[in-house]
Amino acid sequence: MLMKLIYVLLALVALLLASLLILRLLDWRADQSEWQKLTSLQPANPEQYDPSMVANLPEPARRFFNFSIAPGTPLYTVAEIDMGGQFSLGSLEKPDYQAMQAYQVLAAPHGFVWRLKLPGLVPVSGSDSARWTRFRILGFIPVARMGGESDHSRSAYGRYVAEAVFWTPAAILPRAGVTWEEIDENTARVTMTHEKISQAVDVTVNAEGQPVEVSFKRWSNANPEKIHRLQSFGGYLSDFRIVQGFKLPFSIEAGNMFGTNEYFPFYKAKVSSIRFPGADR
Repeated sequence: MLMKLIYVLLALVALLLASLLILRLLDWRADQSEWQKLTSLQPANPEQYDPSMVANLPEPARRFFNFSIAPGTPLYTVAEIDMGGQFSLGSLEKPDYQAMQAYQVLAAPHGFVWRLKLPGLVPVSGSDSARWTRFRILGFIPVARMGGESDHSRSAYGRYVAEAVFWTPAAILPRAGVTWEEIDENTARVTMTHEKISQAVDVTVNAEGQPVEVSFKRWSNANPEKIHRLQSFGGYLSDFRIVQGFKLPFSIEAGNMFGTNEYFPFYKAKVSSIRFPGADR
């Protein structure tokens, strides 16, 4: 009887492990499929940047584009970003920053995929996208699994539209679904609308047009009540480098409650590489 019980328990454990491995494989395939779909959106023969494209924009926006994109630069709108840095799973009082490794494809307004690894004492890995958030410990035990509903989509949209401002500025040039307005002499607001979702993002520039901070109202439940609502999010940009005619930040700090005493920069990225897939076609 005892041996039979042991065999049953072993069979259940084996079934559980097999289920977790299958789930991990399905997640990996979804990551790959979404990544490939987004990179395929790269324009094959993009226009080249001309300052006349932004001549009718508010002055801070013109300053931003003319700093960020050199004349004659092919206007690639999809980027792949490799990054290290620090990521916090804690709070403002106890941030508990951990070293991170992450890889991202960014294709606003269509989506993004961010693959994260935190190789700490208990390794955490997974991915975030416009469609899901999936993280696990030890490579295959799920600890967070959400997405597929409007709150998640709206929150994710805010993130990748804001990131497009500084990593894929060609994606936010004026066109259908993208509008600009002036906030003050050094700040402009871009609003991107796609599939009935809109997100406004403020970009503040210095005298040369270099974006120094980005801020917006993000749909989020990162609050004590765990209720989705609009709240401040944003961060600071630095360490600009030239990548195929674009001047892009390689150091980003961002977090919730930006501009308040509760600001918590849980994300501190140090970029190692930015590429425009398909640019060598």
